[in-house]
Amino acid sequence: MRWDELFADLEAQADALELAERATEVSERARIEFASIAMLERLRAGIGGPLRVQLLGGLNVAGTLVRAGSDWLLCQEGPGREALIATSAVRAVHGLGRLSAVPGSGGPVLARLTLRSALRGIARDRSGVRLHLVDGEVLDATIDRVGADFIEAARHPASEARRRGEVREVVLMPMAALAAVRRDAG
Repeated sequence: MRWDELFADLEAQADALELAERATEVSERARIEFASIAMLERLRAGIGGPLRVQLLGGLNVAGTLVRAGSDWLLCQEGPGREALIATSAVRAVHGLGRLSAVPGSGGPVLARLTLRSALRGIARDRSGVRLHLVDGEVLDATIDRVGADFIEAARHPASEARRRGEVREVVLMPMAALAAVRRDAG
C-alpha cells in the first residue's frame, strides 16, 4: 500500500513538472508571436470601439476608431466631426482591448491606402479643414494639392470657403509635419 502512495506521489510530481514546462513553453510562444504583430494590427482590432490618441504637438483625439490604414487612422470624434491621424505622429493610444487583428488580414487594397491617398481624397473634396502640425501649430485651410511627400494648403478663415479673396497664403509643408487633419461638418 505504501508503494502505491509513493508511485501516486511521483506521478503527481511528474504531472506538475510537465504542466509547468508546458506553461513556460506556451508563454514563450505567445511572446514570440506577439513580437511579430505590427501596430496596425493592434489598431485594426479596435475598429468600432472608443479610444483616445495622444499626438505630437499636444493634440488629443478621442472618439470611435472608424478605419485604420497603412499609416493613418480615422476617428469619429462626434456627430459630423472626424480626424484623420498620421500614425507617425502618434505618441500613445488609450482604450484598446487586448486583441489584435490577424497580420495581413486587411488585404492588398488596405495596404495601398496610404496617408497620401487619404489626403488626396480630402483635396478632391475641397472642404475646409483644420491642420494640426507635430509642433502644435494649427492652420485652418483647404488642401489644394498632394505631392509625393508634401501638401500645399490654402490658408483661409475657418468660417469661410476657399475663395481667392479669402486665401491668406498658400503653404507647402512636408507630410512628416502633419499630425492630424480635422473636419467638422457641423
